[in-house]
Amino acid sequence: MHRYHTLGKIPRKRHIAFRDDNGKIYHEELKGNKGFDGPSSLIYHIYRPTAVVGTKLIREVKLEEDPDRSLRMRHFFTSKLNKGGSPVLDRTPIMFNNDVTLWMAFPTKEDEFYYRNAQGDEIIYVSDGEGVLETAFGEILYSQGDYLIIPRGIMHRYRFTKGEQHFFITEGKGETRTPSRYRNDYGQLIERSPYSERDFRVPENLITIDKQEPTSVMVKQRDQLTEVMLDHHPFDVVGWDGYYYPYAFSIHDFEPIVGRVHEPPPVHQTFQGDNFVVCSFCPRPYDFGEDSIPAPYNHSNVMSDEVIYYAKSEFMSRKGVEYGSITLHPDGITHGPHPGKYEASIGMKETNELAVMVDTFYPLLVAKAALDIEDPNYSKSWLEGNFDNTLGE
Repeated sequence: MHRYHTLGKIPRKRHIAFRDDNGKIYHEELKGNKGFDGPSSLIYHIYRPTAVVGTKLIREVKLEEDPDRSLRMRHFFTSKLNKGGSPVLDRTPIMFNNDVTLWMAFPTKEDEFYYRNAQGDEIIYVSDGEGVLETAFGEILYSQGDYLIIPRGIMHRYRFTKGEQHFFITEGKGETRTPSRYRNDYGQLIERSPYSERDFRVPENLITIDKQEPTSVMVKQRDQLTEVMLDHHPFDVVGWDGYYYPYAFSIHDFEPIVGRVHEPPPVHQTFQGDNFVVCSFCPRPYDFGEDSIPAPYNHSNVMSDEVIYYAKSEFMSRKGVEYGSITLHPDGITHGPHPGKYEASIGMKETNELAVMVDTFYPLLVAKAALDIEDPNYSKSWLEGNFDNTLGE
């Protein structure tokens, strides 16, 4: 979402001397995407953002793939994953390719360090819990159903305020943005889009911390985590302006598009990245035309792998999924509603489902770490009359 925003104090012009009341100059920093050509913000620091005391390699971030790469539909119960730990250091990879990595996290411990992902944007879907995303740009309150969009290079930290924290994380190498078809030539979201600028929440409550003491920042780059120790607190920002900053959007503010007959999945699209899209399936009335079939028709994922994270156990075309389930339907195998769901949907008026779909344009690999939570019989669950005997253990 590229919209101009500003917080705190900024000078009259860019790149001119900007001083505090004692005449000390503030240090200007450009934070931007794609060098000097993409969206950017100008940030004004009390201390030099380059003042690094030292760096230390903490660990490599290695993604191991399932050695069995046979093509099949797959289902994972993330509720069986170990809970606890850090929202940054204790994520479990589920699937990945060269463009995107999908993670789950169930953090119980707030980090003392700050985190900067310098190799990808992060889309954090808050499946459960409430808290505050602390950033140098200000604070963003979050709760169940929020997408937290954190562009690459932006320093942040989570503070938990209520409930268990469940995060479904999409980490993309490219820039996260709204679909181009939702915007006019001026960048404004058009009337036919499923949301407007009013639905996006930007940072508020800029807190300037003037402390010159060593502070740890965990930086992800080159598939490794490096601790960068600054000689001051990184939230020394007195003001900023621009188009590059974190923001939030609630899945509950997505306005579903419905029709007389079944609308295809692209109507649910919420974000796009490089070689992947993110869609939101929300409560909505069903198709209202005579003889319409609300359940989706069978379809082949040509040049696309489909992943669905089920934020509720209810899903109109699936049996056997639970809250926190993740399914993978790969390119090359036709998929569609489970047996009985197609016919049963006729005459139904609405659905209360809630799910996040990630479609990638290149094949995904299943992470080795996800094998212990896999339903081994999911691929057989489309066999007529065989469903109850195949799903789960």
